[in-house]
Amino acid sequence: MTTTSDIRVSIDVGCHSHSVAIGLPCGEVLDEFDLPHRPEGFELFFERIERHHHRYGGEVSVAMEGYNGWARPLDTLVRSRGYRLFNINNLKLARFKEIFPAAAKTDRIDARKGLELFQLRDYLPSAKGVLQEVTATPVENEKLKRLTRRRRSLVDEKSRLLSRMQADLQAVCPGLLAITKDAENLWFLNFITYSDDLRKLARIRQNTVLSIKGIGRKYAKVIGDWQKAASFSHDIEWVGPMIVEDAQRILDLRQKIKALEVRCEELMGQSEIAQLVDTIPGFATVCSSELAGEIGTIERFAKEGSLAVYVGMANLDNSSGNQRGSKNPKHVNTRAKAAMMVGVDRHRKQVPESQRFYEKKRSQGKSHNQAIRALGRHLCRVLFRMLKQGRAYEIREPSPEKTSSK
Repeated sequence: MTTTSDIRVSIDVGCHSHSVAIGLPCGEVLDEFDLPHRPEGFELFFERIERHHHRYGGEVSVAMEGYNGWARPLDTLVRSRGYRLFNINNLKLARFKEIFPAAAKTDRIDARKGLELFQLRDYLPSAKGVLQEVTATPVENEKLKRLTRRRRSLVDEKSRLLSRMQADLQAVCPGLLAITKDAENLWFLNFITYSDDLRKLARIRQNTVLSIKGIGRKYAKVIGDWQKAASFSHDIEWVGPMIVEDAQRILDLRQKIKALEVRCEELMGQSEIAQLVDTIPGFATVCSSELAGEIGTIERFAKEGSLAVYVGMANLDNSSGNQRGSKNPKHVNTRAKAAMMVGVDRHRKQVPESQRFYEKKRSQGKSHNQAIRALGRHLCRVLFRMLKQGRAYEIREPSPEKTSSK
């Protein structure tokens, strides 16, 4: 009679195929095979797991390298089956391999390494840190993650196009670029895209200029002054259409970004994390949505220090002997860090106490970014308690004793 035993599965994730090892807690390997990243491969994967699960019963735990990366949608399918899912942290795995070296690296060996980590995680802290269980994330936060990542991608594209357009304008028509302080202004983009030939813009009548969306008498006068002294370089004939094309794309991106922000704002009403973060002055819709999407669930973090490292607001201790120092962690969510940097900078401008803390750090010789991260580190403590307790942000008024002493 076969006794009940848990099933352990380890996946070495690849681009087109994955190596799979199935074993028992005692270390016995039951099955090894390669899994093509196709629907028929996924069916084979679950069929072979269920074959062993039917024989041994128990709980099925799956560890995979590159969770939420090349493993998609296999990671989602694993969780939908009710299996426990563990992410193999690549950075901590490298450190573990330095301590416990293995044979030459192959996909099969790496797959077996996951089974080994399952055995050791209950006894070695270094192994426990490599395997990180993936907790369930609310659907609304998963949607916010996709939407905000899409938005950030479009914002980055818009910034690149804007830089290129300004460089081209400066080269072929510097006077045209000089009529605005911000080349992303809607009226300026509408003016540039009014004609396929930039040279024709110098001959447009004032009544026609006033009919362009966003242009009033103030900007019409600025354009009129430019028209009197307009000049173009010899390459305007072939560079001009490129500038117009970039301007049209920037206008299109502005609309798409705005539409994504509207969808994020609608989803925020369903996300507890987004609603709570939004109560912090300065974070608003975009930063709150990004943080809610990237954090997913606060249950991922055992303590506030882990959250601070994840969002890039804390350094790791790098002290050795009598030397004291710190270093930047490598496993930082760069999107969450960017949202925190923007949100914290806006926050300190709206909360006097936070502004005083920022100024104190600057007076100590800290740079702007260092002072923002110091304030962000403090806000992470507050944010962690807010999300754990489901409490909104509160601004405490100074006590009468402190006020009178000043």
